[in-house]
Order: sequence, then C-alpha cells, then structure tokens
Amino acid sequence: MNTEVVSINSMALPAGNSAGVNQLRQPVASRAAAHEANSPKIDTGSAKPNSGQRAGKLLNGAFSTVMPPVLGLLLLVVVWAFVAQTTEYLPSPAKTWLSALEIFGDPFYDRGLNDKGIGWQLWASLKRVFEGFGLAALIGIPLGFMVGRFDALQRMMNPVISLLRPVSPLAWLPIGLAVFKAADPSAIFVIFITSIWPMVINTSLGVASVPQDYLNVARVLKLSEWKVFTKILLPASLPYVVTGIKLALGIAWLVIVAAEMLTGGVGIGFWIWDEWNNLNMAHIIVAIFVVGTVGLILEQSMAWVANRFDYRKN
Repeated sequence: MNTEVVSINSMALPAGNSAGVNQLRQPVASRAAAHEANSPKIDTGSAKPNSGQRAGKLLNGAFSTVMPPVLGLLLLVVVWAFVAQTTEYLPSPAKTWLSALEIFGDPFYDRGLNDKGIGWQLWASLKRVFEGFGLAALIGIPLGFMVGRFDALQRMMNPVISLLRPVSPLAWLPIGLAVFKAADPSAIFVIFITSIWPMVINTSLGVASVPQDYLNVARVLKLSEWKVFTKILLPASLPYVVTGIKLALGIAWLVIVAAEMLTGGVGIGFWIWDEWNNLNMAHIIVAIFVVGTVGLILEQSMAWVANRFDYRKN
C-alpha cells in the first residue's frame, strides 16, 4: 500500500486564507507575544498613594515630632502647679503667666541705671557673652591647632589645661575684679577663661585625629606649613572645631548669669538677683524661662552650624 506524504505548503487553500498560512509559519513565542499585546491590561493594584494618604503621613510625622515635647512641657507645668500648692512663696503657673505678660508688654523701658526692661537686660548679657566668647575663640582655636600639631607644645600645655579647666567660674571672678578694677571687664574675663578650654581641647583633638598618611603625603610633596594647614588640617578637623565652639558658647551663657549676680549692673543675672531682693518670685521664674530659651536657641544654632560643616554627614 502506497502512502502519500502531503506537505502543508502543497495544500491548496483559497486565496483569502493566505493569512492563515502566515500565522502557521510564525514561531510559537511570536504568536504568544502578539496575543499578550492584544489582550486587555489588568490593573494589579499597584496604585500610587493619593493626596489623602500623603497628607495623613505628614500629619503623623508632625504629630510624632511635636507631641513628645508638648507632653513634656505639660508634665512640667503639672508638677509645677502641684508644688506651688504646697508652698507659700512659689507662684503658680497662672500667676507667672500674668507676670510674663506684664514684663513683655514693655521689655525695653529705661527708667534709670537700675531700672531697665528685660530686653535691655538680655541685650547686655548677650553682649558680654559674645565679647568674652569671641576673645576665647580668637585665642583658643589657633592655640588648639598648634597644640594638636606639635607634640612638644602638647606635652607642655596638657598640665596647664588639666590644672585650670576644672576651676569653678566664680573662683575667677575675684581675680578679674582685682586685675580690671571694674565689674564689666571682670565678667568678660570669667567668660573668656572658662570658655576657652573646650575650643582648645576639641581643636587639638581634631588635628591629632588627622590620618598620618595625609601628613606623609604632604611631606613627600614638600608642602609648606600653611598649605598643610589650609588643605589638610583645617578641612579634616573642622567638625571638631565647631563642636568645641558649640560647647564653649553653652558654657559662656551659663557663666554670665552667675557672674552678673555678683558683679551687678545691667544684665539678666543682675535682674534675677534684684528681683530676689524684692521677693518677686514670679519675675525670677520668668527670667529662668528666658535664660533657658536663649540658651536653647544658641545651642540649636550651633548644632545646625556643626552639622552643616561636618563632612562626615554631607
């Protein structure tokens, strides 16, 4: 029996079915791709968050950022109100708030040498702080670079720093009064002598932390000492320098209040002591909040500067 092998190509199809032949000749993968392209798309649910969801996330972030400090302050006020009920001389938060409205209603009045508004008192204290702090930075930062750069100078200055740094700020005040014969320069001297050490220590630590390989390369290239300072030491130690400035500024603001209590004149510390002599505890508490707020602003400002110049975080 003879068997005929019939080829697909030899089969006679009508002229209108030539597209069917071409479809049969296409590879299976091509036909599958064409079928997938022609099939309707199905949304799998990967939709982007809408504006409501984004607003909810922003509100949650703001809530988690703002609420803890608010709760902490409310707890402080509750404890304060409770303690005020148990003692005769401590004013309540409500009474202190009324006193604050009275004080800040006219903060820049001037009725004489010992009767000025809290604005002038605060300005006098800040002026002394920045004068003493600026002088300490002018001397302390270059001294810190030299101490960190030269081992002989470091061995010479270490006992001096260790001896003078722990001395209480008020212990320097009699020396300042004996030398300068006036209260205002004595307070500036106390700020200077107490705020210089953090800048010297942190700056020298930053210089000492520079990798020795950098200095070896500078020695091979025969760079001058000025080039070594500007191109290697200063950029590498700048975060330490700014941290020392931040610590020194906090110490300067802490010291000025105590110094002004003893020296008198115009200043927030003198104003606190004067209100104590008048037994006005509400004004003292307002002054405490003013001192704390200004210190917080100074600290946060220097923290921002420190983060800005920290190459490790940028």
